[in-house]
Amino acid sequence: MVFYPSFKAALASGFRPCKVCKPTENAAQPPEGVKKAIQLVKDYPKEKVSDERLRKEGISPDLVRRWFKKNYGLTFHSFQRMSRINQAYQELKDGKSATAVAFDSGYESLSGFGYTYKKLLGKAPLKSTNQDMILTSRITTPLGPMLVGATSRGVCLLEFTDRKMLETELRDLQRLLNTRIIVGENQHITQVRSELTEYFQGERQQFDITLDTPGTDFQRMVWHSLQQIPFGSTRSYQQQAEKVGRPRAIRAIASANGHNRISIVIPCHRVIGKDGNLTGYGGGLERKRWLLAFEKEVATK
Repeated sequence: MVFYPSFKAALASGFRPCKVCKPTENAAQPPEGVKKAIQLVKDYPKEKVSDERLRKEGISPDLVRRWFKKNYGLTFHSFQRMSRINQAYQELKDGKSATAVAFDSGYESLSGFGYTYKKLLGKAPLKSTNQDMILTSRITTPLGPMLVGATSRGVCLLEFTDRKMLETELRDLQRLLNTRIIVGENQHITQVRSELTEYFQGERQQFDITLDTPGTDFQRMVWHSLQQIPFGSTRSYQQQAEKVGRPRAIRAIASANGHNRISIVIPCHRVIGKDGNLTGYGGGLERKRWLLAFEKEVATK
C-alpha cells in the first residue's frame, strides 16, 4: 500500500479520484452545519444571522467561524455583510432610494449603512450605481476547489484556490477594472458553476458563458486562440504562435498564456512543448496531465 501526502501528489503519480466517494470534491465541500448557515444567509438576505440564531438551528458558531476563516479568509459575519451590501447594491441600481434600502436591509441608521457600504465598495451609496464590482464564490471540482469571480459583464476569474498567483491576479483585476471585490453571486457565476459540472461529467466540450477579460490587445488575441484549440487536442507554443500570425513570438505567447486568469474555460492546459512534453501550468502539472487525459478519453467515446 502506498500513501501520498496530498491529492495533488496522487494525481502526479497517475491516480484518479474515485468516482463513487469523490474525495477531492467532498474534501472541499462545507460540512452540513456550514451549508445550513450559508442557506440561512441566502434565505434571509436582509437579516443578520447571529450566533444565537445558529445555535437555535442546531449549528455550532465555532464550526462556522473556523470553516469561513480557513476557506474564505474572512469571518462568517463579514461574509454576511458582503452579501447584504451586494443585495443593497442591486436594489440601488434598480432605482430604490438609499434610505429605503438601508432600513430594509436591517440597518438602524442611514449613516451606519453608508459607512459599511463605502468601506466595502469604496463609494457612497448614491455615487456607486454606475460602478461595477467583482463578485467571488467557491466552486468544488474533482480537482479541488476553485475561486470564480464575475462582474455584471461576465466571468473574469476562474482559478484553483491553491494557485500561487491568485492574490496577484485579484489585485490586477481590481486595478484593471477599477472596482472592488466582495463575496457574492450573479447569473454568470451560477452559469459557470453549472457548465463546469457538465464539463467534469463529460457532458460538455464547449463553454457558453460570457467572459470579461481585461488585458492588452495581444493578450486577448492569444486567449482567443486558446479557445480555438479543439476539446481533446493539444497545440505547441510554436503552433499557437503561427496560428495568431506571430511565428517568432513564442515567448510572448507563453507569457500571455501564463496571464490567463480563466482556467479550463480558456484552455491553456491544452498547450504543450514542441517535443510533446508538458510545460508550466498555473494549476500544477498534475492537474494539466489529468485534464488532458480526461478530455482525450471523453473525446474518443
